Amino acid sequence: MTQQQYPLSPDHQALIASAIGKFFRRIIPMLALMLIVNQIDRANIGFVKAELQTDAGISAAAFGLGAGLFFIGYALFEVPSNMMLKKLGARVWLTRIMITWGMVVVLTGFVSTPLHFYLLRFLLGVAEAGFFPGVLFYFRQWVPNAWRGRATAMVLSATASAFLFSGPLTGAILMMHDVGGIAGWKWVMFMEGGGSIVIGLLAAFVLVSKPQGAKWLSEAEKQALAQQLALEDDAREEHAVSHSRWGLIADRSLLTYCLIFFTMTMTGYTLVFWLPQIIQRIQGFNSFETGLLTAIPWLFAIVALFLLGKATDRYRDKLDKGLGIAMLIAACGTFMATLGTPWFGFVAMIVACIGSKVSAAFFWPMPQSELPASIAAPGIALINSIGNLGGFFAPTVFGYLEMHTGSTTGGLYALTSVSVITGLWLLLRRKPVPPAFGHTERNHVRQSSH
Repeated sequence: MTQQQYPLSPDHQALIASAIGKFFRRIIPMLALMLIVNQIDRANIGFVKAELQTDAGISAAAFGLGAGLFFIGYALFEVPSNMMLKKLGARVWLTRIMITWGMVVVLTGFVSTPLHFYLLRFLLGVAEAGFFPGVLFYFRQWVPNAWRGRATAMVLSATASAFLFSGPLTGAILMMHDVGGIAGWKWVMFMEGGGSIVIGLLAAFVLVSKPQGAKWLSEAEKQALAQQLALEDDAREEHAVSHSRWGLIADRSLLTYCLIFFTMTMTGYTLVFWLPQIIQRIQGFNSFETGLLTAIPWLFAIVALFLLGKATDRYRDKLDKGLGIAMLIAACGTFMATLGTPWFGFVAMIVACIGSKVSAAFFWPMPQSELPASIAAPGIALINSIGNLGGFFAPTVFGYLEMHTGSTTGGLYALTSVSVITGLWLLLRRKPVPPAFGHTERNHVRQSSH
């Protein structure tokens, strides 16, 4: 299939735009809800740490090990999970993932020993594996390059908004302590895990794996969208290098994406670690007001994602430069937060949160658009899998440096310096336009976005 066979006529562009508009209205809200719940279920364990230590005898060391086991299970099963998604379809596999992790969260409410805790945190990682990269691969089956940046920004906004809801929601459920003779932390697991199961079942009736199965698209819209997606896949495959599944690990381009995302994840961890400490230094607020302060940086990040979503589609040949700038902003904001007054640090953390979330909006459209269809599912999963190990590596660096320096700033400076180096490299390197984004195709796609 060649571009000459399927020129993007105005009628063709209008049909694609109509189909994508329907996808955004019908599917994106459900995906956003699923991602919000995913983040809440992953993070709720942090709100019940004290109760788990009392009721289940889980020490601080055991709690840390359990947190790490989640990432190991997640990393080990990420690629196999996305391969199954490609085989069975997004509707079946994404809903399976959500229902399964909801069941594991519910079972966590029955934890009574550290061994139970280790097992269930590992199983939660296994159950969740492939969810976020599965959503990104789902976009490959539905959303042409010219709209993919906006779609990605929308779901990233959902993950950021989870920080707004998780604290108040979990705190409200914890107040149900002793209702029915059940501890508050158990109610958290039962209700939030049960909610995931219900939403997963609902998603099975909303998600549609591919455009051909969407009853709410006209035949003309289905055909136009299928042609455009096939055209883009063929352009990538034409310049693709053949890989075995294991050969992916040695692919230089894919490894570069893995290392960049690994660095981004470590920087994100520093924000999660440092923001509460900055807010704790601000005096005169009760716990509820402190919670509202914690949400403010993420609100700014959500606004920035919405504003920049369309820009990532329009300037796709400069995504790496935008990513470099965003990573530098995140690193510099985090560094500046250690200086001056608490309020100065708080403003700096707002800047850092914006940089961190926007960097993801610049990053993910690149592998989504550049990886050929034959390796897109395992490739995106491998990037996310290795990158998320930053969530396991960063606490280790923090702990080691804090033990030897007596200060948390040593770890923060070490991790942000890696982000600075990566950001500068992205800005200064000379990168040719990928073959799949040749001049002719890029012009056609840009025209179709107006």
